[in-house]
Amino acid sequence: MLKDGPATARPPVTHWPTPALDGVDFDPVLAELMRAGPVTRIKLPNGSGWAWLICRFEDVRMVANDPRFSRKLVVEHDVTRLAPHFIPAPGAVGFEDPPDHTRLRRTVAAAFTTSGVERLRTRAQEMLDGLVDGILRDGPPVDLTERLLAPFPLAVVCELMGVPEDDRPMVHEWTTLILSSAQGAQRSEQAKNDMCAYLGGRLRAGDTAGGESVIGLLVKAVEAGEVTEEEATGLALLIQIGGEAVTNNVGNMVYILLTRPDLLEHMRSNPGVRPSALNELLRYIPHRNAVGLSRIALEDVTVAGHLIRAGEAVYVSYLAANRDPDVFPDPDELHLDRSPNPHVSFGYGPHFCPGNMLARLESELMVDALLDRFTDLRFAVPASELRWRPGALIRGPEGLPVTWS
Repeated sequence: MLKDGPATARPPVTHWPTPALDGVDFDPVLAELMRAGPVTRIKLPNGSGWAWLICRFEDVRMVANDPRFSRKLVVEHDVTRLAPHFIPAPGAVGFEDPPDHTRLRRTVAAAFTTSGVERLRTRAQEMLDGLVDGILRDGPPVDLTERLLAPFPLAVVCELMGVPEDDRPMVHEWTTLILSSAQGAQRSEQAKNDMCAYLGGRLRAGDTAGGESVIGLLVKAVEAGEVTEEEATGLALLIQIGGEAVTNNVGNMVYILLTRPDLLEHMRSNPGVRPSALNELLRYIPHRNAVGLSRIALEDVTVAGHLIRAGEAVYVSYLAANRDPDVFPDPDELHLDRSPNPHVSFGYGPHFCPGNMLARLESELMVDALLDRFTDLRFAVPASELRWRPGALIRGPEGLPVTWS
C-alpha cells in the first residue's frame, strides 16, 4: 500500500540464484526475502542490474493494478530475469499497457468467457475420458504426466486455439523448450521463433475453420484492422504456451495428494469440498521458480515506505502474496475449506490471466477423474525418487509414475 512520508533507506540487493527445488517446498530464498521486509531488491541469474521485489499481498495487488508501472517499457530494457532468453515476441499482449493491452485482449475475449469455456467442457470431458480409458485398459504402472497431465491440457488448449491434432506434438515440443532454461538460450529462442513462424503462417493463411477458436478470432481481427499480424502472433504465442502451466500445476497437486493420503481420501469421500480444496491447492502450490514478468516505474512511486524511482524495474511475487499471514491465517498449511481465499495465483489487475477459467476447468476434470476412476492410487516408486524439471520457469515434476489396485 502507498504510504506518505520520506522513503526509507534502500535495502541491499539479494542475489537470487533460484536453485533447483524438488517437491512443493517453498523457495527458501523467497522466504528469506519475505522476512527481510515487504519491499526488497533482487538480482536474478540473467539480464542486467537489479530490480525491486514486492511481497506483501496488498502491495502486490496495488503495483499490479497501478498504471504508473509499465510492462511495455520492459521491452526496451535488459531487466534482471530468470530466463536466459526474452520470451515475448514484439507486440505481445503480456508486454503491453492499456489501452493497447485492452484492445488486444478484446480480440480473443469471446474464447475465454464463461460460456466460451463451457462450450469446451463436453469436448474436454470426451478427450479426458479417452485418455483415462486407455490408461485403465493398459493397466499399471504408468507415468501420469506422460499419459494424462501433459496430453490433456495440450489437447484442450490446442482445441481452444484451433491447432490441428497432427501439429500438436510439434507445438508441445516448442512450448517445452520455450519454458526451459536447461537447454540454453539459443534453443529456447529458436523454439520461440519456430512457433511464431507457425502461428504467423496460420494467420496469413486466413484459417478461420476453427470458428470461435483463438486463431479464427485473430484472423478476423487482423482482417478487420483491429490488430496487426505481429500483435496477433505474439498474443497467440502467449496463449499457447500458457496452457502448459496446467500440466505442472496439477502435477504439483497430485504430488501433494499422493504424499498426503488423508487429504486425498477426504476429497474422494466428500465431493462437495473439492471446489474449495482446488482453490486452496492453487494458492499453496509453487507455480513457478522465482518471479514472472517485471514492470518499469513510469514515475517516482512510494511503496511500503520505499521510494521506487522512475525507470527502475519492479517485480511482484504472487507466491509471496499467497503466503501473507495478514490475509491467509496459517499460510504455510493447507486448509481445504479455507474461506475466504482471495489468492492471486492467476495474477491481478489488467494482466489477470485470461485463461483462468479454462485452467480451473481442466484442473477440476483431471482431479475428479483421478479421485473417482482410480482406486488406491499411489506412487509406483518412493516419492524421494521423483525428478523435477531442471531449469524450468514453471515448477513441476518431470514424471509421476503411479500404480493402483
